[in-house]
Amino acid sequence: MEVKLVPVARRPKPAREIPDRWSWIEPSVWTDQMLLALERGVKNGKWHSLIDKVYRPTTLALAFDAVKRNKGAAGVDKVSIEKFRRHRDSNLMKLSELLETNRYQPQCVRRVWITKPGKTEQRPLGIPTVRDRVVQSALRMVVEPIFENEFSEHSYGFRPKRGCKDALRGVWNLLQEGYRYVLDADLKGYFDTIDHEILMQLVRSKIADNRILELIQSYLNQKVMETSRSWTPESGTPQGAVISPLLANIYLNPLDHKMANDGYKMIRYADDFVILCKSRKEAETALSIVKLWCEEMKLTLHPDKTKVVSCDEEGFEFLGYRFHKNNKYVCKKNIQRLRSKVSKYTRRNNAHSMATIISFINPIIRGWFEYYKHSHISDSIGVDGWIRMRLRSIKRKRNGGRGRGRGMDNHKYPNTYFHELGLFSLALNREKAVARVRS
Repeated sequence: MEVKLVPVARRPKPAREIPDRWSWIEPSVWTDQMLLALERGVKNGKWHSLIDKVYRPTTLALAFDAVKRNKGAAGVDKVSIEKFRRHRDSNLMKLSELLETNRYQPQCVRRVWITKPGKTEQRPLGIPTVRDRVVQSALRMVVEPIFENEFSEHSYGFRPKRGCKDALRGVWNLLQEGYRYVLDADLKGYFDTIDHEILMQLVRSKIADNRILELIQSYLNQKVMETSRSWTPESGTPQGAVISPLLANIYLNPLDHKMANDGYKMIRYADDFVILCKSRKEAETALSIVKLWCEEMKLTLHPDKTKVVSCDEEGFEFLGYRFHKNNKYVCKKNIQRLRSKVSKYTRRNNAHSMATIISFINPIIRGWFEYYKHSHISDSIGVDGWIRMRLRSIKRKRNGGRGRGRGMDNHKYPNTYFHELGLFSLALNREKAVARVRS
């Protein structure tokens, strides 16, 4: 089918602004001259002759460094990152030669199943080989700026210098401006249902280098191996692949621009997005538009999870936060996930000293706080109390008692006792954060 591309009007920037705007790119891959051409536009809007930048040894070396930082397991060839590193130069030289002579072929993706946080159900994860992750990283370094230049400012997932906090801040600001009705959308099995033909059409709209196009297509057609059987997926992007998040953003980019051009306020993080409106009728109309667009792009909105809600009545959830009236709360499932993590280190038969136990759980609590420190204060107080109860239960058992810490345990081991041992307090640190903002 023909994909309708929404033109994006961009005013050329002076050359001196380019290094600051593109500080995240690798300068050895994208020179200032290339970035200037990117800003001003290339002939027919398409880029040619990119493959040589992928197989360049310096690009592959940078790509391996990125793979090493991200860690990860070995693929079907059982070559770990450490094993690849021992013969790094020869491995990268061989990859460069295979790519240059057009003899490189991706290996199978090893599929494993991982448990979803706080749940018993599992989801599949693909693990490409280290060599394939290196090539994908190099490929992404080369092509990402081309598409990043066209991405919407209201798209935040898997993008340089953007993250969940930026998306949440965008939602909060719109709510304060009076956009109180929300289309809370959920794409059913998004990463598994991306149509390869439509995706490649979107890629071809910006890239004319056939070698690059063939390389991307080879990853879409990459075989998946699970135990003794293997198969080739007919749709979707390879989960676990380095290039997959970029391809997923390319697929939804036309929706970002369409909704903006139609006057809607849409905030998207990967496949999770909300559209904020000033009336229920406007939100219902937005739902109709999104439904039609999804049909054209062969995507499906989840019938139960996609809905129009009022922030002042039902409220809605987005990126782990629950927005209701004029407050932000932590989603209950994410409180449960924190409890599950802390529970592993606070069982009553734990033999470590209290100071050691606290040293184990503090990084977990601190990391959780950094993401949820802007939530309603009651969430922090409730979690703090639960954690101290778990620690008092350990002390209770060591003193010959049974059950949870309660009653006199609260007097024997007051909050100050744990504070002196260095236990991280969510409520206390939230108050400090709020005070810093107000000052």
